Amino acid sequence: MKNFRLKNAGNTVVILVIALAFYGLVKVGSSTGMLNDYWQRVLDQALITTIGALGLSIIYGFTGQFSLGHAAFYGLGAYTAGVISKVWGHGDAGYLVLAMVAGTLMAAVVSLLVGLPILRLRSDYLGIATLGFGIIVKVAMDNSNKVFAPLGGATGMTGVPQVINFDLIFVFAVLAILLVRNFITSSYGRACVTIREDEIAADVMGIDTTRYKVMAFALGCALAGFAGTLYAHRYPYLHPTSFDWLKAFDFLLIVVLGGLGSMSGTIATAVSWVFLLEGLRIVLGEAFVDYRGVIYALILIITILLRPQGLFSGKELKILVPSQASRKAASREEGSHARLGG
Repeated sequence: MKNFRLKNAGNTVVILVIALAFYGLVKVGSSTGMLNDYWQRVLDQALITTIGALGLSIIYGFTGQFSLGHAAFYGLGAYTAGVISKVWGHGDAGYLVLAMVAGTLMAAVVSLLVGLPILRLRSDYLGIATLGFGIIVKVAMDNSNKVFAPLGGATGMTGVPQVINFDLIFVFAVLAILLVRNFITSSYGRACVTIREDEIAADVMGIDTTRYKVMAFALGCALAGFAGTLYAHRYPYLHPTSFDWLKAFDFLLIVVLGGLGSMSGTIATAVSWVFLLEGLRIVLGEAFVDYRGVIYALILIITILLRPQGLFSGKELKILVPSQASRKAASREEGSHARLGG
């Protein structure tokens, strides 16, 4: 166990060094004009999407809970944080922190309220239930101005102070990666993977499956809500269509294309996906909106035919996540802490 922790700490140092090198390259690109403001915003969106996608990776990739409502929690975080900053914050740093905490907690609390009853469902039934919840949230956003005018309703919300920049987004993205890495390599993460592989067997082993499914769901949705708070303070216009079922499929496709159970695949695919969509938007122009659904379907079909296990096939970069053998060895030494009451 001690060797595993030392290796994990060493990997963390390597990740931070790589992150600093990447950060330096971006800053050099910005200062020299090689990375203009437009592509800087695209990069920021890629990092925000990565945080949200890592949340769904915990829920679906590692715990096996098929969710189509992830964008709803992304939107709850964005709208909660946005309205606090717009009405009371006015760019104040203290209110920014309050708004981000409130948006994250809103997503987490709602996920608990929704998750407790629906996580008893499995497979397609769970997917349909979460999709239904996502539609409810979308309709609520469309009519939110009838309850509180600053929310904007179907016309969208403007006037949120744009006080988040690349520096903060990058730091939060790195922290989110480390958080998810530590979770999936912990006894809690291993319990979630056991549930994904065989929920009945996990029950027999004494793992409280409901507890771990709800925990994973809440953590994943909290990450989505947190990503939403960053989005609200980086982009000047919030609209309900930014958080509809198509956005939910964005997150789902990223996790599936990257490979279920692969954190490395989720990160690589999230960044690539955002830049791919932006490239298609430039090439196709206004037609992109009309063909977006077709493009999603084609990419998914081609991937299923050529690489059904995803690009990373559930594998991880050893720098990011220790090898499976190391994790199993640590698990044997640690004992069964993921069991009932553990």
